[in-house]
Amino acid sequence: MQHERITKKLLVEPAAVATGDIAFNLIVFFLVCASTQPDTGKRQDLPRSEQTQKQETKNQNIELALTRTRTVVSLNGDPVKTGELPARLRRLLEGKRSPEDRVVVVKSKPDVPYDHWIATTTLIQDLGASITIQREEERTVVVGQ
Repeated sequence: MQHERITKKLLVEPAAVATGDIAFNLIVFFLVCASTQPDTGKRQDLPRSEQTQKQETKNQNIELALTRTRTVVSLNGDPVKTGELPARLRRLLEGKRSPEDRVVVVKSKPDVPYDHWIATTTLIQDLGASITIQREEERTVVVGQ
């Protein structure tokens, strides 16, 4: 009787840890290779600051001050409810035809909510006015003795 040789073939499986590494590498690969659109905000045309300073000396611009409070803004120094702002701005811009006359200086503090800023500047643009930004800055004044 001949001895038959019995060979066992073992099925080799990759370790479970390697499977997780492969999946992680694939995820990273697809995230890096995926095409993404760059984030874009609302397009706004803002004049340069040098031009703005020249315009301010020629005529009286409309000043609109924004604060964190979304219900009230300051229009030329007067408090105005946000709901009344479109009509008031429309009245102020009524007789002004040239772009130099239709400048609205928007004063904004850093704590103004973004959606309040966008809604207000969109309103100004919809009325056909130009926007100029004026940020409030803190200055330290040293008084000599």
